[in-house]
Amino acid sequence: MKLYKHLFYSVLMLGVCCMQVACGGSDDDPTVDPTPTPPDVTPENSILEDYVAPEYADDYTAIADWSKRSQWNLANVHDPTVVLADDGYYYMYQTDASYGNAHEKGGHFHGRRSKDLVNWEYLGGTMKSLPDWVIPKLNEIRKEMGLPEVNPDKNAFGYWAPCVRKVKSGLYRMYYSIVCPGTINGNGTWSERAFIGMMENTDPSDNNGWVDKGYVITNASDKGLNFKVAANDWPNCYFRWNAIDPCYIITPEGKHWLIYGSWHSGFPAIELDGETGKPMADLPNPWGTTKEIAPYGKLVATRQMNNRWQGSEGPEVIYNPNTGYYYLFVAYDALDVPYNTRVVRSKNVDGPYEGIDGTDVTNTGGEMYPILTHPYKFSQGYGWVGISHCCVFDDGKGNWYYASQARFPVNVGGNAYSNAIMMGHVRSIRWTEDGWPVVMPERYGAVPQEPITEEELIGNWEHIDLEYKYGEQKKSNVMTLSADHKITGGTWKGSTWSYDSSKQILTANNVKLYIQREVDWEANPRKHTIVYVGLNNKKTYWGKKVD
Repeated sequence: MKLYKHLFYSVLMLGVCCMQVACGGSDDDPTVDPTPTPPDVTPENSILEDYVAPEYADDYTAIADWSKRSQWNLANVHDPTVVLADDGYYYMYQTDASYGNAHEKGGHFHGRRSKDLVNWEYLGGTMKSLPDWVIPKLNEIRKEMGLPEVNPDKNAFGYWAPCVRKVKSGLYRMYYSIVCPGTINGNGTWSERAFIGMMENTDPSDNNGWVDKGYVITNASDKGLNFKVAANDWPNCYFRWNAIDPCYIITPEGKHWLIYGSWHSGFPAIELDGETGKPMADLPNPWGTTKEIAPYGKLVATRQMNNRWQGSEGPEVIYNPNTGYYYLFVAYDALDVPYNTRVVRSKNVDGPYEGIDGTDVTNTGGEMYPILTHPYKFSQGYGWVGISHCCVFDDGKGNWYYASQARFPVNVGGNAYSNAIMMGHVRSIRWTEDGWPVVMPERYGAVPQEPITEEELIGNWEHIDLEYKYGEQKKSNVMTLSADHKITGGTWKGSTWSYDSSKQILTANNVKLYIQREVDWEANPRKHTIVYVGLNNKKTYWGKKVD
């Protein structure tokens, strides 16, 4: 059968993060400061009137070719992972996928770096070729299963979803996915397995300094040697755990964990040896009974308990010391258009994780809320779809960020392949007063965070209700705030509004909306504006000031 990811990729795509971990803090202090510390700004850009918005084009087809890679900035980003290094740079790495497959000339797990999260320098591939251990390990497992050896085309492997982390000063780890081509036992049977491996580097500024440390884990099956599951038997697929999309986290207590998986049954968590970065427990054969494969991980979250084809992937776990919670961010649905991001939380890295509505997604499974991103469109521009598979990281100064891919909608400007145009999006995160992350509707552009006055809020806003609709690009409508604190037009008309300037919280229709200055990317020319994001139980709202 075909690898399931290929069901959603355009003909131009090849394949399918983790995060900067904030360690330390105490569970004894659950207080959340919803107002972030403004990033450092230089005297030259500290005055809002002098601010200049980013000017790079979102439609990068003219520079998509490999020869134009120095101009890419955040073009051709897919499944990003970001780490803040000792040298003050943010380093971003990604899945092998690009418009026109331009990346194929430069190795695998491509990197770029930035000092300001706005301007990115392309660095190239960190892995030059398929690691030497992959095919021998594949055939070692096949032999033990009683299957013949294979010799796959080295150009047919998939290189997906790396996760990079600073372990300590002078040591960085990158976990990565290698997806093997072919099927377990010929035509009509289930897809071949994947592997998670690991590389280390002492200095990520040396893009060629990544040293491969080999095999970490592979797919595990609870069906023993009954591997003749039909290729179209999606809910009953052979593997219980799918060894892609690794997420590596170091807890405040110094424990090292790997959370991984995609679609197949949900996400397992396994403890690692901090010194080696490999599993703490010895791993048995990756097939057997449920009990026999238990060392391959403990379930931490699933969308559906009894379905192995459930549209969730890309687990990303972070710890926020200000709330005492671990947060699991999850990519939902097909990645071409419907992709959206959910988040749940737990007091323990291995669960149980619960949504904002109390759903226990560890022990019972279920839909995860709140929604953080969703296909959307403001009145100007094409809008964005396929916004998920994120990484979440902080700058050490109280500012948190969300980074993911986002795609153009289908058939933009007559381009039949526009949905393969993928731009890296970096967005600011605010934390609600009850400890949930919310993601800004407009991308981060280093806008100086000067205080927002109540007078600036009066006027017209574009408001988007991000209620979940599979594959639907949610569109904005106008909401008007009047000087007498009434909502006189559009959404929530007839209600009232108020503003707490000390917390930068606009309350409209009894919904708390967390506001800050961001770029109006749809304006021409681009300019700074004010945006908001709010939660009301399972409902999420986005908005921006337009006049």
